[in-house]
Formats: sequence, structure tokens, C-alpha cells
Amino acid sequence: MNPSRLAILATSLLAVPAAAQSPPTRDPAAALETVSVNGTGRVELTPDRAVFNVGVQTVAPTVAAALQENNARVSALIAALKRLGAADRDIRTSQMSIYPQQDHQTASRLPRITGYQVSNNLTVTRDDPAAVGKLLQAAVDAGANSVSGVSFTVSDPARGREAALQGAVADARAKAEALARAAGRTIGRALAIAEGGFTRPPVPMPYAMKMEAQVSEVPIAAGTEEVTFTVSMVFELR
Repeated sequence: MNPSRLAILATSLLAVPAAAQSPPTRDPAAALETVSVNGTGRVELTPDRAVFNVGVQTVAPTVAAALQENNARVSALIAALKRLGAADRDIRTSQMSIYPQQDHQTASRLPRITGYQVSNNLTVTRDDPAAVGKLLQAAVDAGANSVSGVSFTVSDPARGREAALQGAVADARAKAEALARAAGRTIGRALAIAEGGFTRPPVPMPYAMKMEAQVSEVPIAAGTEEVTFTVSMVFELR
């Protein structure tokens, strides 16, 4: 046999026992006992944005007449909102419709059209919740006969993010400590932390419109909004 091939074979045979005797590497964290928990943190914020819907519904014998009256009243409505500080970017048309008014109490099978209803609704967004009451009253005084969906929100939830996350971490640690005590153990360092996101339910304000009431401002209260953040944590168990 070729001497060089004998040398390579001998080297390979000597290397096999050495490789077989070396212990496999192990992840130190794999041997740790852990406890996994979720934590919740909440913070109350004062809303700084208001959204509401106002609209005009008109009925007339013809489409042209109903639309003409509706256009005039909606134009007056928009002008009234702008006089109180609403800008073009704050006012958006959210729904426009024309429906026939039908009389089904006829001798024939087909209903008789008695007129047409035109609806034009606007969504108004303002970063000044304190002005909503005056805006609503101005809308009604200008001819709005449909008002709905008054709600208040926090435009930037990051305002309370840090405080809520701190509360969520404290809540998670307290849960881990309680579980460890129940098992006769203690917790060590935090091995993993993951943010679970946040929720912020809107704050709806029901509004019952009374056309006969002529007051300077619709009473509105913005209240507060609760922002909730969650975290998931893994602690070392000792």
C-alpha cells in the first residue's frame, strides 16, 4: 500500500476516539427552570380628539327639489362649522344617498312613488374636544336634523405607553413571585420580555337631538380613556 495512504488512514483512526470522547456542548439556559407569565398595565388619558357625524335629510316630490333643498342646507351647515374653527381637513362627506318614498297601500301590485328622500352626512374630526358642544349646536341651528356617533379618542397612545408598560412589567413580576411562593420557590432574573400590544376602546357619547331646544351649546363631556398594554415575561425559577 502507498505509504502516504497509510499515514492518512492512521491519522483518521486516531481522530475518531478523540472526537467520540469530547462531551457535546449544551446551552446553559436549557437547564434552567422557568416560569412564564403575562402582565397588564393600564393608564387613563384625557382624550384630545373628537369625532361626530352630522347630516341633513330632506324630502320633496321630485329628486331635483329634494336635492336642491339638501344642498342648500348642507352648505349652510358646513359654513356654520367653519365659522367656529373647523377646517376643510376636519370635514368629510361620509354618506350621500337618494331614495324614493313609496306608498305600498295601493290597489295595484306596484308601489306608488310619492317623493324622494336625499341624505347627506358629514364626519367632523376636531382636535379640540372642548369645542364639540358648540359645533353640534351650530350644526343643528344651521339645519342639521341627523346627529350621531359622538366619540372621543387619544390621538397619540404613546403618551401613556411608558407608564403602562412599567405597570405591565410590575404586574408580570408580581404574578411570577406569587406562583413561585406557592411552589416554595423564588424567582431570579428576567430571561425574556415581549410586548403584547395595546388596546384603547373608544369612548362613545350618545346624543339625543331635540330640535325644539334652542340653547347656546350642547352639553358634552369627554371623560377619560383607558389605554391598556400587555407584556409576556419569562423568569428564572430558583
